[in-house]
Amino acid sequence: MPQPDASGVLGLGDLPYVNAQAASGAAAFARWEDGEDGAGWVDVSWSRFLRDVTALAKGFIAAGIAPGDRVVLVCSTRYEWPVVAFAVWAVRGVLVPVHSGCSGARLHRILLDCRPARVIVESRRHAGVVAVAGRELPELGRSPVLGERGPGELEQVVRTGAYMDPSAVLLRREETSRSDPAAIVYPVTTAGGELGAVFTHGSLLAAAESAVRAVGPMVEGVAEPDALLGLPLAGTFGHSVLLACVVARVRVGLASRGVRSRLAEVRSFGPRVLVCTPGLLEAVYAAELAQAREEGSDVLHTFTNAVRHAVEFDRDGRGGAWRRFSRRMYEWAFVRVREELGGRVAFAVCAGGELAPRLTHFYGGAGVPVVQAFGVVRAGGAVTFNVGANRRVGTVGRPAPGMEVRLSRQGEVHVRGASVFSGYFRAPEASERAFRQGWLATGVVGSLDDAGFLTVGAAAGGGPGPGRGPATGGVPAVPAAAAAAVDPVAVLEAALVAHPLIAQALVMVRGRPCAGALVMLGRDQVEYWRLVNGRPLSMPLEEVAAEPALHGEVAAAVRAANAKVDAEAAIRVFHVLPEEFGVHSGLVSASGGLRRAEVERAFAEEIDAMYRGAAGPPR
Repeated sequence: MPQPDASGVLGLGDLPYVNAQAASGAAAFARWEDGEDGAGWVDVSWSRFLRDVTALAKGFIAAGIAPGDRVVLVCSTRYEWPVVAFAVWAVRGVLVPVHSGCSGARLHRILLDCRPARVIVESRRHAGVVAVAGRELPELGRSPVLGERGPGELEQVVRTGAYMDPSAVLLRREETSRSDPAAIVYPVTTAGGELGAVFTHGSLLAAAESAVRAVGPMVEGVAEPDALLGLPLAGTFGHSVLLACVVARVRVGLASRGVRSRLAEVRSFGPRVLVCTPGLLEAVYAAELAQAREEGSDVLHTFTNAVRHAVEFDRDGRGGAWRRFSRRMYEWAFVRVREELGGRVAFAVCAGGELAPRLTHFYGGAGVPVVQAFGVVRAGGAVTFNVGANRRVGTVGRPAPGMEVRLSRQGEVHVRGASVFSGYFRAPEASERAFRQGWLATGVVGSLDDAGFLTVGAAAGGGPGPGRGPATGGVPAVPAAAAAAVDPVAVLEAALVAHPLIAQALVMVRGRPCAGALVMLGRDQVEYWRLVNGRPLSMPLEEVAAEPALHGEVAAAVRAANAKVDAEAAIRVFHVLPEEFGVHSGLVSASGGLRRAEVERAFAEEIDAMYRGAAGPPR
């Protein structure tokens, strides 16, 4: 794996040009295409990618995009995302990436805040939002809509600049400074994030180089490394991984579908490095467990033993002839798991939530080590990596190269490094409040052990947090005073929505006899749960949500969330709703968060019934 050397790069827009000169014929990206002979992966070389970026960059200049102009990109993880991003950077524009699932109301709010020169979307629904916002944004030009499987109306922008000499793009690139703003990222939170975090070219390059240095040692022994990226590129970790692959010239496959379809993409791509959320690894394990159940009690018993041996093999050390022999007895089960991940995977990089320690050990014992990363949006990428032989399962690892981590007196995690954001867009006072003497205050409670491993969201009051008891290393808990520094309602809601089944959560405390929660399930994950648990397709979602087994999984998520706060703040009762609230429900605010008062009024009967049965914490 090439070591990152971006010392001569003025800005992000230079990277395609540097790579095309060094390795013009090498594959830069792999895109999923549906052809006459069937669907499959098609490689895009660095020279082809450079042509696409330059053509679009010329179109942007011809369309009047000036240095510093914002270009909003509402797009899923697909090939057009890096093409647009690098074209924006090449002309000294500022990219504003927005998740493709963003509500119309929240997109409208973002547009009014950043006042872009162009908006590029991939859905007609979002195009309608842009048209409405355009009445309040006279500077907003015509905004193209991407095609379902191609550039769509983006080709019109390319044609606009077809006459222009490429030297116009070169002049913009030569004027770029690492201190220039490169991106504005709007965090997505249930509480509603109104401020855009500004990142410079230098900070995004620093995040990419940090990721390469952290993971590079694991890639050095991998022949022909490539990566399948299954994370939203709108998030800072997603595009920091993308930039890391570009810096290191690693071929990247861009996966954009739901978990069930994505598993098919993973199998067909066969990545050496899989970058994903915990949900995908959980889905693979659940599918294998369901298959073992279908094949009978003997197979299920054998699979359970295989899991146990894998966990012990990874957790307790790989020495000893008997332990190695015991693991080889169950190699057939581990081969099946690896085949589900494409058959070539050397390791997985997991972000966007915590993979349970037992599953982390299982995959490690099955031959797929899991690198877990932790970060916050304003840090520009990963703050810590739990990587390699020195990882400590149950923590989020040690600081990433170039990052520093400390704890405040209240136990809040503070970080410092070149990748940290430069401030909020047009909000100097809020920017000042985000820092403590040069350190970014993350709003996350944590603890550091003597070896420098960070644990976040640990239990308050001395008890072990979820998966952090003696069996996984006994990480020290955070003092109760530290948990009070962060709103327990926010901690509980964030912990709940981190579970793959839960799309939205609303915790109620004020005026209630105890903390209670409304839990809204994600439709896609419920459908998948129905599939792997053998429930009939004819069963209504309301009945699926009431299933004792599913209710038990939600209860486990509530218990895990409760472990992150004081006992007095713990959720005592909860009610499960079968689907999340959409923008048209009137229960979602313009920022994308829940309208608490409206939700409580709409479900007053359910809430009253929930509290009538209040007795104690979920069992």
